[in-house]
Amino acid sequence: MEPKVPNRPVLVAFGMIVLFTGINALAVKSTEAELPPFFGAALRFGAAAIIIIILMLVLRLPLPRGRSFVGAVLFGILASGISRALLYYALDNLPSGPSMVLLALVPLLTFLFACMHKLENFSLKSLAGSFLAVGGIAVIVQGRINTDMPILPALAVIGAAACFAEATVVIKLFPQSHPITTNAVALTTGSIFLFILSALSREVPILPSSITTWESFIYLILIGSVATFILTIYVINHWTASASSYQFVLFPIITIILGVELAHEAMSGGLVIGTSLVLSGVYIGGIAKKGVIKNISTGLSFKRKARAPDC
Repeated sequence: MEPKVPNRPVLVAFGMIVLFTGINALAVKSTEAELPPFFGAALRFGAAAIIIIILMLVLRLPLPRGRSFVGAVLFGILASGISRALLYYALDNLPSGPSMVLLALVPLLTFLFACMHKLENFSLKSLAGSFLAVGGIAVIVQGRINTDMPILPALAVIGAAACFAEATVVIKLFPQSHPITTNAVALTTGSIFLFILSALSREVPILPSSITTWESFIYLILIGSVATFILTIYVINHWTASASSYQFVLFPIITIILGVELAHEAMSGGLVIGTSLVLSGVYIGGIAKKGVIKNISTGLSFKRKARAPDC
């Protein structure tokens, strides 16, 4: 099966996801100073779920039924529940550099899971693109990686990456419903899971007190959750599962660039080289047609074999 090449609206939506999610990381960091991690995530997704449910009622969109409802619930448990819990645990014990590299495994895992579920056929193009993208993230954060990496937090990030990957595949295995109604179910499911986890962890519920935290929290609800999750389902519905997952190697670049800009630091060579590798991997694995890659390979092969002209 030839992976679908996305049209302009899908690419625009994908770009918006990358931008919004890149900013999310900075906003989450701001809210963590006041809010307990599991309770903060549950409150964020719960508020986003209420907004989406109201939007669904205003637009008179029917709630998913049957297998569509089951798919939305599974997507919520994996993408908004288990994965977030694992990430919050890991980020309390692991530096951001190794976390970025491990989370960049999402496209590769998505490709492998899609093949296992027989959703996509094995493709060297997709495999090469995934490895290029992961390698690019590794180059970007190489200076921050601690070789004495704790095992359990590292496994937690890998587990979160696997949940994100499986969620992207699972939602395509079930009948598609409207992105708004799908997220109404998914975010409600994820928030309930996180509220239960917060209670089991004996976190003390608390609301933000500073204006800065409230601004970050409102952004996370409206843009980082409502808009981003609706766009995510839209992209997944109109693109292959493996290609849709490349957002996970692009949004760390946005986060790092914004951090560099805010801190007025110089742009490093590793960031430039790594970003080039990531963008090349995304193009090769998700956007380029097989014919384009074949023509490039043929051209390079022809140049190598061409004999030098006689003098």
